[in-house]
Amino acid sequence: MNKTQLARQARLGRTTVWEAFQDGGRVPSEQTVAALAHVLRLDVEELLELRRSAVAAPVVAGSAVSGANDAGPGRPIGRWDPHDLEVHPAGPALSATGTADRPGGRVLSGYVRREHDQVLAQAVAEAVAGGSRMVVVVGSSSTGKTRACWEAVQPLAAEGWRLWHPFDPTRAEAALDDLHRVGPRTVVWLNEAQHYLGDREHGERIAAALHHLLVTPERGPVLVLGTLWPEYVHQYRALPSPGAPDPHSRVRELLAGRTLTIPEAFDASALATAAELAQKGDMLLADALTRADEHGRLTQDLAGAPELLHQLHNASPPARALLEAAMDARRLGVGLHLPQTFLTDAAVDYLTDAEYDDLTGAWAEHAYAELTRPVHGKQSALRTTTPRPTRRSAPPTEPGTSSPSPAGPTLRLADYLEQHGRTTRSHLCPPASFWNAAHTHLTHPDDLHSLARAAYMRLRQQWAHHLRHRAAAHGSTTAMIELAQLRESAGDLEAAEALYRKAAVHGSTTAMIELADLRESFGDLEGAEALYLKAADHNHPRAMIMLAKLRESAGDLEGAEAVYLKAADHDDGSALFALAELRENAGDREGAEALYLKAAERGSPSVLHGLAGIREKAGDREGAKALCLKAAERGSPSVLHGLARMLERLGDREGAEALWRKAAYRNHPRALIMLAELRERFGDLEGAEAVYREAADHNSGSTMFALALRRESAGDLEGAETLYLKAADHGNSSALSALGRMRWEAGDRKGAEAFWRRMADSGAPLIRESHTWSKLWPYGLDPDGTPTPPWSRS
Repeated sequence: MNKTQLARQARLGRTTVWEAFQDGGRVPSEQTVAALAHVLRLDVEELLELRRSAVAAPVVAGSAVSGANDAGPGRPIGRWDPHDLEVHPAGPALSATGTADRPGGRVLSGYVRREHDQVLAQAVAEAVAGGSRMVVVVGSSSTGKTRACWEAVQPLAAEGWRLWHPFDPTRAEAALDDLHRVGPRTVVWLNEAQHYLGDREHGERIAAALHHLLVTPERGPVLVLGTLWPEYVHQYRALPSPGAPDPHSRVRELLAGRTLTIPEAFDASALATAAELAQKGDMLLADALTRADEHGRLTQDLAGAPELLHQLHNASPPARALLEAAMDARRLGVGLHLPQTFLTDAAVDYLTDAEYDDLTGAWAEHAYAELTRPVHGKQSALRTTTPRPTRRSAPPTEPGTSSPSPAGPTLRLADYLEQHGRTTRSHLCPPASFWNAAHTHLTHPDDLHSLARAAYMRLRQQWAHHLRHRAAAHGSTTAMIELAQLRESAGDLEAAEALYRKAAVHGSTTAMIELADLRESFGDLEGAEALYLKAADHNHPRAMIMLAKLRESAGDLEGAEAVYLKAADHDDGSALFALAELRENAGDREGAEALYLKAAERGSPSVLHGLAGIREKAGDREGAKALCLKAAERGSPSVLHGLARMLERLGDREGAEALWRKAAYRNHPRALIMLAELRERFGDLEGAEAVYREAADHNSGSTMFALALRRESAGDLEGAETLYLKAADHGNSSALSALGRMRWEAGDRKGAEAFWRRMADSGAPLIRESHTWSKLWPYGLDPDGTPTPPWSRS
């Protein structure tokens, strides 16, 4: 195991692990030691005892032992934990077992060096050379000021330097009392320097004492490091009006030439470096980059995430209910700007009966005040926003088709909590108050349609119906088309056509195509062609292809080919594929193959797979094999599946095995199983068993599911159920479906319903058991999971 793998398994930053192994470096924290011991299967208590011994030991610098009583205030740098120096943690704490399950933790990500780090490094080098230096890092909250100072002093740890952080009884009093005792080779740590330099009673005297320390050679070398927000620097540097008192004259003199501004955001180069660390196993950076990659405020995200998680876990019941409603809204597709009226009404059913009874008249006001309070990095769980107005090049096609802005204030959920909600709440269906509030207060057609779709996927059919109608009323052409398709499947073609036409008037080319399909089914080819032409005028590839097929079926092959060629300029290869089929049917095999190859260059490698099948049928085994390998270079796992089967038929076992391996690498659910079965077919039983063991160790939901299917087909129902449960625990929804089926077949109706309800709550489609659950719940489910009573879809 290398340090990158160790860091990944211990859920620590790569830098943290690297530093823990450095001879002469700082002593790692208890959390770091516990996490490493857990992964390396070492005795945690034994290592923690060794750590305590290391902390108690004096630091040797040359032949002199540091840490004597006359060395001045402070202690060796190696004995400091960065978090005790107010470096913001960047993730959840690690327990003694190595699990990251506590909020508000003490973990650091890897460190990305930027231009200001070079200035700090130069100051450290000059201090090592014997010169006293002072640098005050200036930047907004959580921009990385304190972390930069901590990283800068690490080379001094190996040199035996001490670090003094004055803070008791107050920062200003501690500094004033002991600055005269600071000895050589000491770092004076003035984090949040306004508490020292801005103190009304002692600030000027502290500035004078620091200045004396820096300019007195016999007291050096020393390094004074501080941090300040920009507003404090402006305040201290401001010149007083003539005749007015000058409260910061000594501070202004001290700061002159000694400040270093840190940028608000990472530039492209720094983000690229952070991405490299993430790829090497730094999970904290990888997680933060998913939210901060565009705006570059990486340190703010890292510092704010633990505080936001702490705020969620320790929120009052009403505040927690608002956050859970906001997280559910975002994960189910509602836009960034959440109307406050919607959240307030949605939150009610997230409270228990006792919590609801405890509500006061001003509960919402107090909860919003709690959640909009900023934490590190100027983040807050919810923040008030003003949606940017939509810029239109022309007025809406019809009166009333534009979506009205929500009434009242809107709020935005913190990105970290949104992501946290998507992970931790994915298996939950929101309560009734959520759906009712959405139907009552949301007005944006995309928001309403997204929730209608989410309700439908969760078998909340009644709410899906009402939300879909409301989305259509507010201008969602997608909702109009879905309603039209429902009317069409119910046989009400007149109503379906009216809805298609309404969506088409709103500018939906998809509606035009659906309407053309409907006209074609009525035998109105002229009307269908007119609609296809209208959609094709918008360069819609599907419309062009349908128009070409219409002409092809009418015997106008030349006209069809012309439309296919035009469509080929606007799609990913589907038109070329259709044209190739046309040429092939006409007997032009060479021309067809050329078009197949051209289509493959444009889009899906499945075209090459299809062409390989043509060559295989024609007896061109080598040509078919060559196309298989070419398709495999960029094929999806499903394409690789078919290609591997074809190579096996062509007798290329080695090539087939390579493709199964490639499919397994791309997380194809049954790739390793298929590889093992391939070896079995070739008589390599020992090799097959090795791959089965590998699949079992793979520990992914898809692989566990594939193994469970194999166990079930072999008659080992108990073993299959165990594996299905493991697969479900890894997020495989198909495993829940299979478990429900097994329980149903065993006569355990209640157990089957429980698994299928879990699947429905998560939004995973119940395809295999559709015939069963449709009988169980013909009208769908209510938000609480109980069967919905009969209701009318009119």
